[in-house]
Amino acid sequence: QVQLVESGGGLVQPGGSLRLSCAASGVIFSINAMGWYRRAPGKERELVARITSGGSTNYADSVKGRFTVSRGNAQNTAYLQMNSLKPEDTAVYYCNVISESVYYWGKGTLVTVSS
Repeated sequence: QVQLVESGGGLVQPGGSLRLSCAASGVIFSINAMGWYRRAPGKERELVARITSGGSTNYADSVKGRFTVSRGNAQNTAYLQMNSLKPEDTAVYYCNVISESVYYWGKGTLVTVSS
């Protein structure tokens, strides 16, 4: 059974930074991509950033230049460095793994940007 565990969320002031981590465990034959989604209050879940096994990345327009997605040396880990955070970044952030067309999800970690 595949499990994704996120960490690193919390409360931060506008303009601050946070780093989210995701660790995948269980039987995963091949990871095609790892990424982060978020769901803000009253909104639908949206893709924030994704990195493929080949290292290609894509970002939501709203976070370009502020967020950076990366993979760890252990290929079952992923990170989201979030800088210049804004109140509108407040959301539950979910780690996502795509493996052979199957999507796996973590339980989410709350990020609150507020003064």
